[in-house]
Amino acid sequence: MSIAVRIPTPLRKLTAGADEVTIEASTIGEMLDNLEAAHAGLKERLCDEAGEIRRFVNIYVNDEDVRFLEGRATALKDGDEVSIVPAIAGGK
Repeated sequence: MSIAVRIPTPLRKLTAGADEVTIEASTIGEMLDNLEAAHAGLKERLCDEAGEIRRFVNIYVNDEDVRFLEGRATALKDGDEVSIVPAIAGGK
């Protein structure tokens, strides 16, 4: 399945500046693996040593947070849009 993945600005250096890439995947876990295969270094920024999505990284499938779906096992279908959104913190 062909999935559009939106890449946040801080990670675009790993996608040659592309703000969106197309990846073949049937689950979020497979998408993460295929992203790494196509753009080395992305997975280590998105996942911890155990392969789980880092807590400061939010991943959405068609505006639904995968944490409230099935996490890495969340199914994807052709035409889905995945957005990777790093958490923002700071300020006074």
